[in-house]
Amino acid sequence: MTRIRHVVVAVPARNEERLLGTCLDSVLTAVARLQRHRPGTTAEVVVALDGCVDGSAAVATRRPVTVVYEDAGAVGPARRAAVAAGLGAPAAGSAREQIWVANTDADCEVPPHWLLEQVALADEGVDLVVGTVSPVDVADPRVLGAWLERHELREGHGHVHGANLGVRADAYLAVGGFAPLAVHEDVGLVTRLRAAGHPWVATDRCRVRTSGRTESRVEGGFATFLAGLTTTGDVASLETA
Repeated sequence: MTRIRHVVVAVPARNEERLLGTCLDSVLTAVARLQRHRPGTTAEVVVALDGCVDGSAAVATRRPVTVVYEDAGAVGPARRAAVAAGLGAPAAGSAREQIWVANTDADCEVPPHWLLEQVALADEGVDLVVGTVSPVDVADPRVLGAWLERHELREGHGHVHGANLGVRADAYLAVGGFAPLAVHEDVGLVTRLRAAGHPWVATDRCRVRTSGRTESRVEGGFATFLAGLTTTGDVASLETA
């Protein structure tokens, strides 16, 4: 088993001035806990600002993170750019199999043990960690109820969320990384990793809180899924949300 020595956290953001600070502060707290419990483990947080016209850049640059700029207007290219920047940093100084890539979204808040849990699983030989998410501040209780009815927050769950996803760098690169898609780039990556035989686990041990808004930054994303839950017969596949 190969021990993880370096962690890259990739965060795509598109006009997330209001929520980005909370996200990054939670990620930096998770980094601090990781390094406190695993001395010598290095980490870099990379924010990909995708066509932002609000104050997201100011929020990001006030924190000890790396910022890259995209103008694709799609989450797939933004995730891909953030990961590429992290893996291209010469300061990492680690072999690809010793680098872990953790992914979340700019409207999310990760728990303090988020990275510790993912890296512990990686050290056990896992190449892919598929985590759970829980929407917060959902305005319509019907939406939250419908979501809870359709989601299993447990070990071995059947969901895929780019907001809570970790992958070993060499495995990520071997299957081509995140595809430059507008939606479901996370599902595509997980599908290719599983098909290639990489060991993986679906877990609820490091659940991420995500925005419960129903007005989406991208059509077909998580907010679109939530908005559709109260429409009879218009429920997206569990594998994509």
